[in-house]
Amino acid sequence: MNKQAIGIFDSGVGGTSIWKEINALLPNENTIYLADSKNAPYGDKGQDRIIELSIKNTELLLEKGCKLIVVACNTATTNAIHILRERFNVPFIGIEPAIKPAALNTKTKAIGILATKGTLSSALFHKTTDLYTNGIKVIERVGEGLVPLIENGKIDSEEINSLLKLYTSPMLEADIDYLVLGCTHYPYLIPQLLEILPKHIKIIDSGEAVAKQTKTVLDQLGILNTNTIKPKSHFFINTKNTEVMASLLGEPFKVEYLDF
Repeated sequence: MNKQAIGIFDSGVGGTSIWKEINALLPNENTIYLADSKNAPYGDKGQDRIIELSIKNTELLLEKGCKLIVVACNTATTNAIHILRERFNVPFIGIEPAIKPAALNTKTKAIGILATKGTLSSALFHKTTDLYTNGIKVIERVGEGLVPLIENGKIDSEEINSLLKLYTSPMLEADIDYLVLGCTHYPYLIPQLLEILPKHIKIIDSGEAVAKQTKTVLDQLGILNTNTIKPKSHFFINTKNTEVMASLLGEPFKVEYLDF
C-alpha cells in the first residue's frame, strides 16, 4: 500500500499549487491529480452539486488505487469533506483558508480573505472564522471571475490585475496586514498581488500546511513511500485544453485528457 498513489482533486488547475507543495515535501510519493475544469468553478454551485462532483472525483481516484485523497479545493472541503469521510474508507486531507495564522499574527487587527462564494458561505468557514477572529476586523471578498481567467491561461492579463485591485481596495482601506488566499487557484496570482499591495502586507495560503498534514497522516498510518525509485505523477483534465495546466506544472510533466 505504501507505493500506492496520493490522489488529489480540484475544480480545475488551481490545486496544482497544492500538488507542488506535496511533491516538494514528499518526493518519493506517487501522485494522481484530477482537474475537473469542465465544472470549474465549484464556488458558484450549490452544496448538493459540490458534494456530487466531489463523490465522483473520489470514486475515480479510488478506482485508480489511491491510498489517501487530498481535496485540493477550499469549496469542496468546506461543503463536502464531511460527506466523503462518512462514505469512503480512506483518509482525506482537506483544505480551508489559513485564517488562524493570520488572526493570531495580525498587528493591525484587520485581515483580508479572498475566496470563492462557496467557501465564504459555508458553515465550516464561518465556524473557523468565529473561532479565531474575535476582536479582529475581517474583510471578505468573493474573487468572482478570477478562476475562469486562470483556467484560460490569463494569469498575467490586465483583466486579472483590474479585478485584484477592485477586490483588495476595501481591504487596504481597512488597513489589513494579512491577506488570506482562500482558493487553490489564487497562489498563482501572488506575483500580481505583490505589485498591488504595500510591502508590509503578508500573503498566506494553505499549501505548505496541507503538505505537512499529508505527511503526518501517512506517517501515522504507516503508509509513507520510502522507496527511492523515481515516483510517477499522473495529471488528468476533463477538457481538451491541456496547455494551461502543462504550463503551470512545467517540464517534464505531461497532462492527459480524461473524460470524467
